[in-house]
Amino acid sequence: MNQPLDTIDATIEQRQGASVATLFREHNRALVAFLQCRLGSLADAQELAQEAYLRMLVLENSGRIDSPRAFLFRIAANLAVDRLRMRKLREAPAMDELPEPAPELHLAPVPERHAMASEQWRGLQEALRELPPKTSRAFVLHVIEGRDFEAIAQTMELSARMVRYHVTRALAHCRARVEEREMP
Repeated sequence: MNQPLDTIDATIEQRQGASVATLFREHNRALVAFLQCRLGSLADAQELAQEAYLRMLVLENSGRIDSPRAFLFRIAANLAVDRLRMRKLREAPAMDELPEPAPELHLAPVPERHAMASEQWRGLQEALRELPPKTSRAFVLHVIEGRDFEAIAQTMELSARMVRYHVTRALAHCRARVEEREMP
């Protein structure tokens, strides 16, 4: 005997509502506590818990969920992250309200910074000379001149993938050289 679609939909909605009601009875206290720890506010935790249950209610294909409790907590965690982001945006000062930047007191004096930068530049040049010419050239074009992989590929008559390979290889080599110098 075929049931009309409206009857089937109503039956599914009743089962889903019963499932969410069971989740509420068994896990609401833990869910609110979980959210309160993340948000630092009981009112926000209760509001987001209610939103999580509502989302569970309107969820399609809820029968495919292996662990409704875990899914509920994942929804709640995502809602908490969104709420914290919104708080951060609301609390951030407007660009015209930002204070003037403080002088960089923690930086070394100018002659020392210049000497350090010169030493780093020489180290970079030395590391690049150790590489094959294509690898070195791809690195310089991308990192120093700021060209994108496609433009470099056309200039060097390579594929963009090969350019990416050369740049990655050069970065790894330079990073290894820097780490060698920093080791005692």
